Amino acid sequence: MEKKAYKFGDELLETYFKQIKGFPLLTFEEELILSKQVQDGNIRALHKLINSNLRLVVKIAGVFKSQGIPLMDMIQEGNLGLIHAAEKYDYRKNVRFCTYASWWIRQFISRYISNKRRVVRLPLRKEEALRKIHRTYNVLCQTLMHQPNNADIAEELGISVQDVDFIINLTSGPLSLEPASKDDESGGSMDVHEDYTYSPERNLLKQFSRDGTLRVLNKLKEREKRILNYRYQLNGCERYTLREIGDKLDISPETVRQIELRALKKIRKHVNELKECVYVEAI
Repeated sequence: MEKKAYKFGDELLETYFKQIKGFPLLTFEEELILSKQVQDGNIRALHKLINSNLRLVVKIAGVFKSQGIPLMDMIQEGNLGLIHAAEKYDYRKNVRFCTYASWWIRQFISRYISNKRRVVRLPLRKEEALRKIHRTYNVLCQTLMHQPNNADIAEELGISVQDVDFIINLTSGPLSLEPASKDDESGGSMDVHEDYTYSPERNLLKQFSRDGTLRVLNKLKEREKRILNYRYQLNGCERYTLREIGDKLDISPETVRQIELRALKKIRKHVNELKECVYVEAI
C-alpha cells in the first residue's frame, strides 16, 4: 500500500510539473506591466504573474525536501507565499519579482514546517505571545552582548519569566540552533525558524531608497557630493561641521557653505525623483 501511495505522489508531482511548464517565463518589463495592472485591480494580470512563477516555488520547496514533509505540501504552502507576494509587488520599486517573491515563499514554507513540527497547536492569543517572544529574542540577539535567556525576554516584554516559560513549554520544546551532526541534513531550527523581525518589503524599500539617492548624488560634481556626504551623513560618513569639512578639503567654511547651497539647489531640480525614493521606517 505504501508503495502505491508513493507512486501516486510521484505521478501527482509529475502531472503538476508538466502543467506549470506550460506557463511562459516573464521578462522584467512584463513583470512591471503586470504589477501595474494588478494594482489597478486586474485579476487576469494577477493570475499571469502567479502562474509564470510557479516553477520558482518548486525550486525553493526543493531546498526544504529533507524536512520529512511531502514536497507537494510545501509547494502548496509556497504557492500561498507567491500569491501574497504577487498581490503586494510594487512595480515602482524597480525590483525583479522573483527576488521579492522568493522571500515570501521561504517565509510561508518555513512557518508551515515549524507548525508541523509543533506538538501542540497554540490558541490565537498564545500564538501571538509566542510571536512576540520570537521577535524579542531576535532583537535582543542584536543588542545584548550575550545570547538572551528567558529572563531577558521577560524584562523586555514587561511580563514574568513564568509566563515566558509557560508559552515556550507549550511548543514542542527547544530545538538546537545548530545541526545535530554533519550528516543531519535537516539542520536545526535555523533552517525552519520564521524570522518575525525580517520584512522583505522593508529591506527592498531601503535598498531602493539608497540606490535612488545615489543616482541623484552622482549627478553632482565630486566636491559637491563629498560635502553633502559629510554634512548629512550619507554613504556611511560621519557628520562634520563647516569648519571640519573646510579643513578636510583645504577651503574656507564659507566656501563649503556656498558649495553646499549650490549642490542643494541642483538637487531640488530632481525633487520628484527623490520623492519616489523616500522611505520612512515605522517605529
